[in-house]
Amino acid sequence: MDARPLTCSIGAEIHDVDLADVARDDQRFAELKSLLLEHKVLFFRDQNMSRAEHVALAERFGSLEDHPALGSDPDHPGLVRIYKDLDSPPERFENAYHCDATWRENPPMGCVLRCIEGPEVGGDTMWVNMALAYERLPEHVKEQIEGLRARHSIEATFGARLPIEQRLELKERFPDAEHPVVRTHPETGEKILFVNSFTTHLTNYHTAENVRWGIDYAPGAGELLRYLQSQASIPEYQVRWRWTRNSVAIWDNRSTQHYAVQDYWPAVRKMERAGIVGDRPF
Repeated sequence: MDARPLTCSIGAEIHDVDLADVARDDQRFAELKSLLLEHKVLFFRDQNMSRAEHVALAERFGSLEDHPALGSDPDHPGLVRIYKDLDSPPERFENAYHCDATWRENPPMGCVLRCIEGPEVGGDTMWVNMALAYERLPEHVKEQIEGLRARHSIEATFGARLPIEQRLELKERFPDAEHPVVRTHPETGEKILFVNSFTTHLTNYHTAENVRWGIDYAPGAGELLRYLQSQASIPEYQVRWRWTRNSVAIWDNRSTQHYAVQDYWPAVRKMERAGIVGDRPF
């Protein structure tokens, strides 16, 4: 495959590839997966796939998951339609640096996202290399966060706009998940900074090493978490993709974050995403 890196840190555009064919060819799919592990997000133009072919490609990576807030296409379970138009509710879920569904005990392994319709200008998406974000942390910060864990919440994000009864019901279905602040990639062995906009607080920060008095806990843990979350906004770790009709992005959700720029209103942006079930972070 003709893979051309888009930045020094993350992302490659793949040329002269039909993804529908890749889904049916073991050797070509293995090459695609190898490139994904290397570049963390892959981009493709002019992929005129059907929804069934979109699902078939994503299922080569693993089983697909439904989304409790967004739902799935009724004829293609696991394919989520993210359509933004003038009648869309005014929410802000995509335009934050995030790793998909870390409020799950087993967050997605990755996603295959296709542009159905996009604005003439705007509506880009950015991805961030969170392995590089960890690698370039100061050594004393790496020592400080070794062994730390954090909570991730759907209640405090998707659930925040719901009436209290629905919000609590959502939390009962999806209790806050706890993950390591630094996870290990199960295939590459990379260390990855694993906190994002779904992360609410550090759970085991309050120890004698970190807290002199009880009053130290809230500002100390909160400021450290905000500092770690801010690493995703460093441009040197990022790639930015301009969507066109039938362009596709495939990303490794374990080692990246992304941010969908909502700068295109009142234009329309229609995307379809297949999320792949992942493993429990360690």
